[in-house]
Amino acid sequence: MPLLNKVRTVPGGSGGDTATRSLSRLRVALTLFFALDGFLFAGWVVRIPAVKQQTGASAGDLGLALLGVSAGAVITMTLTGRLCRRYGSHAVTVATAVLLSLSVALPALTRSPLALGLVLLVFGAAYGGINVAMNSAAVDLVTALRRPVMPSFHAAFSLGGMIGAGLGGLVAGGLSPTAHLLALTGVGLATTAAAGPVLLRHPSPGPPPESLAPTTESEPRGGARRIVLVFGVIALCTAYGEGALADWGALHLEQDLHAHPGVAAAGYSVFALTMTAGRLSGTALLERLGQTRTLVAGGATAAAGMLLGALAPSVWATLLGFAVTGLGLANIFPVAVARAGAVAGPGGVATASTLGYGGMLLGPPSIGFLADWFSLPVALTTVAVLAAGAAAMGYWARNAGTAQSS
Repeated sequence: MPLLNKVRTVPGGSGGDTATRSLSRLRVALTLFFALDGFLFAGWVVRIPAVKQQTGASAGDLGLALLGVSAGAVITMTLTGRLCRRYGSHAVTVATAVLLSLSVALPALTRSPLALGLVLLVFGAAYGGINVAMNSAAVDLVTALRRPVMPSFHAAFSLGGMIGAGLGGLVAGGLSPTAHLLALTGVGLATTAAAGPVLLRHPSPGPPPESLAPTTESEPRGGARRIVLVFGVIALCTAYGEGALADWGALHLEQDLHAHPGVAAAGYSVFALTMTAGRLSGTALLERLGQTRTLVAGGATAAAGMLLGALAPSVWATLLGFAVTGLGLANIFPVAVARAGAVAGPGGVATASTLGYGGMLLGPPSIGFLADWFSLPVALTTVAVLAAGAAAMGYWARNAGTAQSS
C-alpha cells in the first residue's frame, strides 16, 4: 500500500532541521490530546456517584447505562480506522476531541437511567474514536522519531486523568455535576482550539525510508494473527482494570467503606498518579527488564494490589491497593501494543489497540452486573484475576516478535 501524506525526513541540512521541528511540534500537540482525553474521562468518572443518585439508578441500572459508553465506543472503533485512512488520523483526532468535549456535559443533564444510557452512547462514540485516532497518530510519530516514546503519550493520558480526578475531588462537595461537567466542556474546546491547528497543518509522518521493507504487511495473517490476538487480550485484561477502577473505584470507597466524597474521588487520582509515574519511567524500565519481564512483573503486581484494594476493610489500605494496581498496570498496555506491532506491523497495532480499549469500556458494565449478583468488592476482584492472566499470557508469548513471522 502506498504511503500517502507522509513526511520524508532528510538527514542533515535545513530540510532535516525543519522535519525535526515539525515532529517535535506534533509530539507536543499529540501529548496534549492524550492528556485532554484522560482529563475529560476522569472528570466524568468522579461524578458518577452524583449522577447515579441524580438518576435514581441501581447498580444494575448504572451498569446498563455504562454499557452505552461501551456500545458507542465499539461501534466507532470499527469505523475509525477507515476514517483515518480516508481523512488522516490527525483530522479525526481533532474532530473526535470536539465531540468528546461537547458530550462530556450531557450525563449531568439526565434524570433517568435510560436517558443516561443514551447520552453515554454519544460520549462513548467520541471516546472510542479519539483513542483509536490518537494511537494511530502516535504509532506513526514513534516510528518516525525512532525512539520508544509510546509510554510518554500514555503517561500524558494518566497525568490528565490524575489532574481531572484531583480537581473533581476538590469540587465534588461544593459544585454541582452540571456546572463541573460544563466547565470541562470549556476546557476541552479551548485545548482543542490551541493544539488542533498543529495536527491539521502537519501530515502524519511516515517511517524512515530505511525502515521500509517489502515484507511489511498492513494486516496480520496466519500465525501472526494469533499472536496479535494474544497481545490484544493482554491489553484487554489490563485495560479492563483501568476502566473498572475509573468507574467503580470512587463508588466502592464511598458506598462500601463510607469514605467522604472528596476522599472517594481521590481513589482514582491515586491510581492515576502511580500509573503516570510508572509510564514516565517506562522506557528505562523496558531497557532494564525487557518487555516480557515488564509484562509479567506488572501483571503480578497489579493482581496483588487489586486484591488489597477490593478486599481491605479500611479506606487507607484500599487507597494503597489502588496505588499498587496503577503501578503494576502502567506499562502493560503500551508494551502489548508495541509487541503486536513488532509481529504484524500497523494491522497488529490496530487490532491490539481496539481490543485493549474494548476491555476498558466493557469492564465497568461487567463490574456493575457482578456487583448486583454478588457485591462490589467481589466484583472488583475480577480485575486481579485478569491481571494475573495477563502476566501468564505475557510469559507464554515471551518469544513472539523476536523473529518476524511470515
